[in-house]
Amino acid sequence: MSLRGDYNLAASDFSVEQDWSAYSEEEHALFRRLFERQSRLVPRYACPEWIEAIAGLDAGGGIPKFDRVSAQLRAKTGWEIVAVPGLIPDEAFFTHLANRRFPVTVWLRKPEEFDYIIEPDVFHDFFGHVPLLFDWVYADHLHEYGKGGLKAMRLDTVKMLARLYWYTIEFGLIKTPAGVRAYGAGLISSGGELAYCVEDTAPKRLDFDLERALRTDYLIDRYQSTYFVIDSFAQLMRDTAPDFTAIYERVRALPALAP
Repeated sequence: MSLRGDYNLAASDFSVEQDWSAYSEEEHALFRRLFERQSRLVPRYACPEWIEAIAGLDAGGGIPKFDRVSAQLRAKTGWEIVAVPGLIPDEAFFTHLANRRFPVTVWLRKPEEFDYIIEPDVFHDFFGHVPLLFDWVYADHLHEYGKGGLKAMRLDTVKMLARLYWYTIEFGLIKTPAGVRAYGAGLISSGGELAYCVEDTAPKRLDFDLERALRTDYLIDRYQSTYFVIDSFAQLMRDTAPDFTAIYERVRALPALAP
């Protein structure tokens, strides 16, 4: 698959300038439409931490200015947003996370991609990922994930670690007093899967198990058939805190599990 972003002006760490003035009014209007649709869904299906965080962001009027949000993030959890042209190599991605920088794609999908897009765009990255960076525990977990990703590259286990990212950061569910809710960015930014992951009877919702997540393949072209449910972000931090070296060796000797 050829990548969609413009990488010509990217720095060595694949960062670019956001160039907010280059967005058209049509793009801001499309972002607002996406924001409004998801804003009708998240009160019912998103976790309280995400809902609390989005309330503090002035993000409903159009594509946000990354530098303004970065100033808020630095003050709260020490994170910042770094603009990127699209998907970036593993080493660059992990290095950014390990330095508390979250890569956010600068381009926005086309109107005909309103309901589904293959590559993450600025709406997915910002709306889905950025709010939870204001939660200290979640933000610290993502920081540790970045450091773990650099280690996984040395151990040739990135594929396993990518499964963990998929089943937590992208498509994770969390228990709340009101029931299971979504915290994964792929769910929170989805117009269809957000309700499906919480209410539909078809998918499996398994209590989070680190080694099973590391073994389980995932689907990229349809709704997930399996979700992992954490008790809290503290549990996610605790369960992923051990040194993964021995865990990788155990998982490497076992067959991958179907999605």
